[in-house]
Amino acid sequence: MNLLSHSINYFQKLVSEPANILVVSHYNPDGDTIGASLALYHFLKKKGHRAHVLVPNDPPGFLKWMPGSEELIIYQADNEYGNQLIQSADSIFYMDFNSSSRVKFFSEQLIASHATKVLIDHHLQPENEFDMAFSVTAVSSTSELLFMILEEAGYGNDVSKEMSECLFIGIMTDTGSFSYACNRPETFQVTAKLIATGIDIEKLHRLVYDTYSESRMRLLGHCLSDRLKVLPELGTAYIWLTRDDLERFEYQSGDTEGVVNYALSIEKISLAALFTERDDRIRLSLRSKGNFSVNEMARKHFNGGGHRNAAGGDSFESMEQTLATFESLLQEYKQELEHNLLNYHSKAL
Repeated sequence: MNLLSHSINYFQKLVSEPANILVVSHYNPDGDTIGASLALYHFLKKKGHRAHVLVPNDPPGFLKWMPGSEELIIYQADNEYGNQLIQSADSIFYMDFNSSSRVKFFSEQLIASHATKVLIDHHLQPENEFDMAFSVTAVSSTSELLFMILEEAGYGNDVSKEMSECLFIGIMTDTGSFSYACNRPETFQVTAKLIATGIDIEKLHRLVYDTYSESRMRLLGHCLSDRLKVLPELGTAYIWLTRDDLERFEYQSGDTEGVVNYALSIEKISLAALFTERDDRIRLSLRSKGNFSVNEMARKHFNGGGHRNAAGGDSFESMEQTLATFESLLQEYKQELEHNLLNYHSKAL
C-alpha cells in the first residue's frame, strides 16, 4: 500500500527539526494505542525532539512492562502537567483514535490547541479536525500503519528493537494474536520485519497473555458461568457485569480485555456484546463475524463506533434498561443477522 506522497512529505517535514511533540493515546488504552504511541515516542526522541506521551487514564497492567512505559504521563493522575504539555506542543499526534472526544478528560483542551494536529489511525469515519490524516482502515492496526509511514518516509532503518517490541504488541493485540483483521499479506510482511530486529515474540506473547491475576481469572469464570446469555435464534450472545461484580473480583484496568470474544467463539454465534457498568454509564464492547457491522450499530444506537467487526459504545440507561434496549434492537436486525449467519458459515465450510 502506497501512502500519498504529499502526506509522507508532510510527515518528513514535521519531524525534520526538533520541536515539542505530544503523542496522545485514547481513553481506556489498549495494546495498539500504547504500542503505536511508545514506538513513535522512541522514534521522535531518537530524532532529537522534546517528545511526551499523554494517556487519559492508566493502561492495564499487562502493558506496563513495555519499553518506555515508565515515561507515560497519565492525565487522570496529573492533569495540570497534562494541560501544560498540550499548551506547549508544536505538534500533536493522535494515535489510534479519530476524534478528540475519545480522550474523555481533555478533549476541549485538544480542540482549543493551536498545535499542528496529525492523525494516525485505522478506524472508520474520522472527524474533520486534523491538519494531516493518515487514516487507513484496511490495515490491522495503527501500529502496522505507523511502521508503513516510517518505512515510506525513509526511516525504516531507524526502527529499533524497542520500537519493534511496541509495534508488535500493537499488531498482536489488535488482531487477537493474528486471528482476525489480518488477511492482508502486508500485515505479516511488516511483522516479519519487526521480528528481524531481534525481538522475542514468544516472550512478548507471554508478557501480555500469561500474566493474569487470580482475580481476573475468577472474574472470567463468573462471566461465563453466571453472566452469559445466548440467543441462538438471533446468532447472538452477550455478557454483562455490574459494579458489584467488578468490586467482588477486585477489577483492575484491562481485566475485561478480550472477554467479549469468548461469547463470539460459541458455535453459530456471529454477534457478541459485553456490557460493563461504570460510574455514570454502561460501556459496550461489540464484536461480530462476517458482514454484520457493529460499527454501524454502535454509531446509530450507542454513541460509539469502531470497525465493521469490532466496535464500542456507551449507554446512559441502567443495566436492566440497556440490556432490554439491546434485545429489542436485535429484533430490528433479525433478518440481517440471520442472513449474515448463513453467509458466514457457508463460507467457513
